[in-house]
Amino acid sequence: MNKTIAIIGGGNLGTAMAEGLIAAGFSKPSDIIITKRSIQTLSDLQSKGVHVSSDNEAAVQNADLIILAVKPFQTEAVVKAFQQHLDPTKQVLVSVVTGITIEDLASITPEGMPIVRAMPNTAIAIQESMTCLAGKKITTNTEQYITNLFNQLGKAVWIEEKLMEAATVLGACGTAYAMRYIRANIQGGIEIGFSAATASLIAAQTVKGAAELLLKRGSHPEQEIDKVTTPKGCTIAGLNEMEHQGFSSSLIKGIRVSYEKIAKD
Repeated sequence: MNKTIAIIGGGNLGTAMAEGLIAAGFSKPSDIIITKRSIQTLSDLQSKGVHVSSDNEAAVQNADLIILAVKPFQTEAVVKAFQQHLDPTKQVLVSVVTGITIEDLASITPEGMPIVRAMPNTAIAIQESMTCLAGKKITTNTEQYITNLFNQLGKAVWIEEKLMEAATVLGACGTAYAMRYIRANIQGGIEIGFSAATASLIAAQTVKGAAELLLKRGSHPEQEIDKVTTPKGCTIAGLNEMEHQGFSSSLIKGIRVSYEKIAKD
């Protein structure tokens, strides 16, 4: 039996999730309800058969799974407006709201409400997100269902909630770090003779391929590095120069500084 999913908040993240679940065949358009104050911007989804509405309360009443995708400062008011319609015995609340804890949500929802906190990244727009999950009062079946749902939008992993800030740095800020590496690679490619367009293609596809090697083989990066570093070769010469200039240490320091910033705030 297909579950009815209500996505409360039809912004970029909410619409990306709806589109991804439909594209993956995980949900029928008719099984998704998405809400927003101005529903005109949801016309593309509506044309596909998705139910669009500006009424959060009505959407929640008809849903098995509620995905909360509003801005952090809106969360309390939005949830309190429909909390009386939540049924802990039949529904699950999933929050993709940054910085809102499970305890925050538990304090404004009925006792015993199954709650999942999810932290996707911007690649969810192309169904390639890394999503970290944490939950409270959820069954094994629910855990499997939520895992499957977010696996349609990339890859998902369950972690302890106390690691959510760290996950944000590694999985969300990490997108920017990877982009900065790719940008530098492009600039280097231009310097050694490629056009910007060609350098961009080579850099992006090379990074994609490297990531896929790790994901599909389950290997350690050093194992793959060893395969392309020959004695006295150009790869090891380049790697050693990067390390002399602080490549790995600066990246590690950057990750730590980002974590200290998010943990402090």
